[in-house]
Amino acid sequence: MTRRLPIVPSAEAPRAQLVHDAPAAPPWDHLPTVEWQVCGQCNYDCSYCIQSKKYRVGYPTAQQLDRALTVLAELDGRWEVKMTGGEPFASRLFFDQIVPALVQTPHRISTLTNLSAPVRQLQWFAEQCGEKLGIVSASLHFEFTTTDQFLRSLTAMRDAAHAEASFVVNCVLAPAHLEAVARAQQQVQDAGFRFFPQLMKVKHGLFPYDDGQMEAVRNIVGDLSLATRLRTANMAPAYTGRLCWTGARYFVLLQSGDAWSCRSARRYDEGYLGNAYDGSLSLRTRPVRCAYPLCPCTVPANRGMIEGVERSPR
Repeated sequence: MTRRLPIVPSAEAPRAQLVHDAPAAPPWDHLPTVEWQVCGQCNYDCSYCIQSKKYRVGYPTAQQLDRALTVLAELDGRWEVKMTGGEPFASRLFFDQIVPALVQTPHRISTLTNLSAPVRQLQWFAEQCGEKLGIVSASLHFEFTTTDQFLRSLTAMRDAAHAEASFVVNCVLAPAHLEAVARAQQQVQDAGFRFFPQLMKVKHGLFPYDDGQMEAVRNIVGDLSLATRLRTANMAPAYTGRLCWTGARYFVLLQSGDAWSCRSARRYDEGYLGNAYDGSLSLRTRPVRCAYPLCPCTVPANRGMIEGVERSPR
């Protein structure tokens, strides 16, 4: 099993410290969440993908998936299981094994998808999840689709879902596509979907936009400070020093079965929680104080894991 993913240099690696006198769960509204990378396999090969190509391969076996699904079913209470990849829809096991098992649990079901699956499969997923469908985060990638085609698929999926399900369109602010993003933003919003732009990440943090590119970014995002505070875009903020319940009420589960407290911790090769396939996975019992210079993923903040950041209503 491969545990190390050296995206950020670790010579001065920060260390998140466990806070033993803090409560075991956030003392405010929050939703326990696992982000499950069900596969590495992806049918897209975006030039700006932060995940190295060598990791975008493979799918767990049916037996491994059974072990992971057992771990998820035994989580205490109602969690959100957000399935990511790769592309979750890239294998028949997603339809034949993963979704049927998850709908038998008490958990809320969400997914991150590029919407490349046939419309009938997207509709099937929404129908099978029923009232348990939480959030569909649909990623718009101009290198492989058009806004019109993308919106046709997303609209069909929304029409098959229950009324309270949420649909969000994510779009990376890749320098080469900023004009296309600006055009798509209005189309997406006119179709009744929330548009969520994301600053482009590279191995050592955020892409260094030049002045002209930053002007285009501001035209899409608006006031950058306000967007950070309201979380209307993924600005990769820092929550350094705050209490954080990742590893206790949130974790990342990889296709290898390895579990990590959060994406930032994994980049520094710390926060390892064990493996779901061999039975060694064990969650923390207390929060840590965040030691990291940025939070590249919005899910922990949006689900109420971080001190001083309210859970998103969506």
